[in-house]
Amino acid sequence: MIDLRRLHVLRAVAHYGTVTAAARALHFTPSAASQQIRQLARDLGVDLLEPQGRGVRLTPAAESLLAHADAIQVRWEQAELDLRADRGEPAGPLRVGGLPVSVPVLLAPMAVRLRERHRRLTVSVRETGVPDSFDLLFEGEIDLAVVEATPHNPPVGDPRYDQQPLLDDPFDLVVPADHPLAGRDLVDLADAAREDWVAPFSDSPCRTHVMSACGAAGFTPSVVHQAQDWNVTAHLVAHGLGVALIPRLAHLTPDLPITRMRCAGNPHRKLLTCTRAGARQRPAVAAALGVLRDLALTAAA
Repeated sequence: MIDLRRLHVLRAVAHYGTVTAAARALHFTPSAASQQIRQLARDLGVDLLEPQGRGVRLTPAAESLLAHADAIQVRWEQAELDLRADRGEPAGPLRVGGLPVSVPVLLAPMAVRLRERHRRLTVSVRETGVPDSFDLLFEGEIDLAVVEATPHNPPVGDPRYDQQPLLDDPFDLVVPADHPLAGRDLVDLADAAREDWVAPFSDSPCRTHVMSACGAAGFTPSVVHQAQDWNVTAHLVAHGLGVALIPRLAHLTPDLPITRMRCAGNPHRKLLTCTRAGARQRPAVAAALGVLRDLALTAAA
């Protein structure tokens, strides 16, 4: 019989790309992880890893096995759901992760509502980046995540995850309060083409959104200052150091001398909910998703 723990080690090697990274995520030593893979290969009578340069890669047999392994994980989630079917009331721990911008607007209010409605449910919230959210879901460290859609996410059809749209988060142009553009109801980004800009770091998904929105308006912004935190960005704008695109969900420090304006063309990013495949119907997860959908409608309005 196949040891499912060894199968999970193989899934981790495929997910993280190396035995060392998989071992670190699973809290194994690299030699212990390698031993698990070797034993699985002996159990099945096939080679699962083969040398590639200084590392290893999955064999065709391993790739074929992974498709079944992902299906087994989904069936296991379904089995847990069936076992708890007669206890449909959400209970126990629910671990949720999400983007920093999602915590004050979505995840914190969600946790409060769930605590009020389901006394036997314990919700824990953690701030996570997008790549970390997928890793934590894979590792079973969280049950639900709010992530941003990016080109680097796993494909929507990835059998390990269930990704669904939650809401669109528009970007507003933010300028100093005394800026000539301040006060407009709707602004064309091309009118800010010659401004100095404050933008996220170059490796941030939001930097891609900023560059794409400006590109669609016909220019490349002159990025003079960089900041990852939206409040830091807003303070730089308030000091007259540039203009910026900031998502509407971002809660900024009150009373800053800045103006937020809607942009022509409605540049935006998409936020998604993501669970492990098969976990979306678990009572606790389903309850959280229902609350998130209600909060998303309010935020969008």
